[in-house]
Amino acid sequence: MQVNGRPVTRPGLLVDEARDSVTLDGRLLTVETGQLYILLNKPAGYLVTASDPQGRPTVYDLLEEIPRRVFPVGRLDLDTEGVLLLTDDGDWAHRLMHPRHQAVKGYRVVVEGEMNPADLARLTKGVSLEDGLSRARTARLESSDSGLSALYLELITGKKRQVKRMCAAIGHPVRRLVRISFAGLTAGDLEPGQWRYLEAEEVSRLSKEERQPR
Repeated sequence: MQVNGRPVTRPGLLVDEARDSVTLDGRLLTVETGQLYILLNKPAGYLVTASDPQGRPTVYDLLEEIPRRVFPVGRLDLDTEGVLLLTDDGDWAHRLMHPRHQAVKGYRVVVEGEMNPADLARLTKGVSLEDGLSRARTARLESSDSGLSALYLELITGKKRQVKRMCAAIGHPVRRLVRISFAGLTAGDLEPGQWRYLEAEEVSRLSKEERQPR
């Protein structure tokens, strides 16, 4: 265990929960609750829900070893892959999802058809959807071949099925969608279905940063 980055060498050390940072095995703890912060590399075919009436697998089937229930920070569709954060810290999750502090999310997207510069410009300038204008912070073509295009997109909003709806609206339905980053966090060496606890520095950074819409 460490307090403010220093190993605890004597028993009975008093800490101030409001001021001191307490970590165990690199994971930030609150003094009273020992809250959990998890990054999962979600595979396709798993629902982000606690249970499914149809008996389909959920991300909680991949998290059986954790000591108690956590909830997702945002959502990923059944066939969407990649970085998913889960926690039992409601305030921390709310901060990440709040419109004033919305974290940047990066996606690798494979779409039907060959995208051109005009298509990319439409994504960044804004696409009109049924729930309002939606635009990408960044839209970059990475490759185009055999009637498919691979893109990198960054978004700061969190509308439901946003990437899929935007691409479909400009005539390029999504074939594959992977969220490769969330607020600077990536899956790293995690294979699909694997997860890890966030390190204290990662939790602290996301707790303090205020990400403004751009």
